[in-house]
Amino acid sequence: MNTLPINTIINGECISEMKKLPDSCIDLIIADPPYNLSKGGEWKWDNSVELQGMGGNWNKVMQNWDNFTFESYMIFTKTWLTEAKRILKSTGSMWIFGTYHNIGVINVICQMLEIEIINEVVWYKRNAFPNLAGRRLTASHETILWCNKGGKKREYYFDYDYSKNGDFSYDGLKTPEKQMRTVWDISNNKEKSELAYGKHPTQKPIRILKRMIKLTSKEGDVMLTPFSGSGSECVAAKMTGRKYIGIEFNDFYCEIATNRLNHIEENEDQLGQLNLSLFESEATE
Repeated sequence: MNTLPINTIINGECISEMKKLPDSCIDLIIADPPYNLSKGGEWKWDNSVELQGMGGNWNKVMQNWDNFTFESYMIFTKTWLTEAKRILKSTGSMWIFGTYHNIGVINVICQMLEIEIINEVVWYKRNAFPNLAGRRLTASHETILWCNKGGKKREYYFDYDYSKNGDFSYDGLKTPEKQMRTVWDISNNKEKSELAYGKHPTQKPIRILKRMIKLTSKEGDVMLTPFSGSGSECVAAKMTGRKYIGIEFNDFYCEIATNRLNHIEENEDQLGQLNLSLFESEATE
């Protein structure tokens, strides 16, 4: 593929679609892979293709996208991370969401593939849903890995000034003009506009995605999300003046993502800040 499918939601399987992309072509990857919370399901294996240390190739035959055996989840994770590393630029970053169900697998495979983990971020959800059974602690955080391609040179982009001086008034743990820490206090609530055209069961709030994008990319950069769901990562990219490529297997969610993207403006985030500054300047006159 000579040209990238910029500003497109691709209706397809993430690994096969990433294989179509050239080496080192993506500035930022935000990955929200299946957490493997569901159990059971049918799988078929093609042992004609071997993955080193992992057995054989696999092909899922059920539509339940969050339903893996442990072995198949290991192989799936190693395969998509291999492609993600290949297409990521040396100056790029990758953010990966997870919970205790899957983040250990992702961490180990990143190390196997020599993908450098820059930081492990704890996303604290102060509005977490309570544990109704009363037999365990209330789950109130997710884990996010911030990674780069690895190698001898650390070339990844990081907006240090934004990390210290950006507007994080919504985060009760971020002190203005102080270095950003690895625990983020961000509500999981979504604005009405984020749900106006439909929703996904694991949809992330735009607020946390914009933070990742601004910390580790520049305006005009290309952000790819291999599990785009209802398109929140792509919406956040468009709002902050980045280009985007989304990959989503389910055509229903592709339609939701497309509708969302059609109803926001590019650089909407900056336009909102400009309008706010104009309002403030008029108020002081």
